[in-house]
Order: sequence, then structure tokens, then C-alpha cells
Amino acid sequence: MSAISTASRRRDRLFPRRQTAVAVALGFLIVVAFQISLTLGAPFGAAALGGANAGALPAELRMVTAVSAVIWIAAAVIVLARGGLAIVRVPSALSRWGTCALVGYLALGALMNLASSSPWERFGWAPFTAVLFGLTLLLALSDRAGQPAQPTGARP
Repeated sequence: MSAISTASRRRDRLFPRRQTAVAVALGFLIVVAFQISLTLGAPFGAAALGGANAGALPAELRMVTAVSAVIWIAAAVIVLARGGLAIVRVPSALSRWGTCALVGYLALGALMNLASSSPWERFGWAPFTAVLFGLTLLLALSDRAGQPAQPTGARP
């Protein structure tokens, strides 16, 4: 057994990268479910987009939430690939840099939610986003070299 594989196994025991990726992806899927519910007309406008639209969102903002849902699905695929659990083949550079971009996006999102006039965003989404930020940061900093992500069940 080489020193590199021993160090890699020790690091894997200390930092559960796959479990962290799954937790982040599940968090993103919660956001997807919320965005889809807004797209379909759920009366949660006070908890989204600054809270300026109580009740169901207007049609143009429903389109925004539909696009947002697609973006968060892509984000879930990226973090799963970063954790070594690719659903589809994702280049290692995309999983590495995409996860870093998500860290920045989540940091900005947490700050924007804290600054929102909506109590739902300040007290609900801000802590949720902050937790996702922390977990995604840990994932981004893990195994800097990164391994090419293969679809789950793929053979080398």
C-alpha cells in the first residue's frame, strides 16, 4: 500500500466527503422543491425574492423561479460529482471550480437573505443558506487534487 493511498484513506475517515456532498445536494433539492412550488403558484411569495410579493408570484417571477430550479439541480449534480458520487459524467475541473463558485454564490445568498426585509428570508433562508455555505466550503476545500468523477456504478 502506498503512502498516498494511506493518507487518502486517513483523510476520508476524518472528513466524510461523500456524506457532505449528499447533505449539500439534499439541501439544494429542498431549494428546488421550493422554487418549483413557487413556479406552480404556491402562495409563498413573502418567503422569496425579497418578500415583496405576498401570495403567489406574478408570471414573470414564476419564470425566474423555474430557471432557478434548473440552476439548483445543476448545482446538486456538481457537488455530488465533487463528493465522488456523480450521477452523470462531470469533468473534475467543473466539479472543482463549480463547487468553489457555489461557495461564493451561497455566501452572497446568505448575506442577501440576512439583509432582506422578509422575516422568512432573514430567519429561515439565511440560516439554511449559511449552513449550505459552510458545508459547501468544506467540500470545496477537500481533496484539492480532486478525482475525475464517474457516474455512480461506472467501471474504470
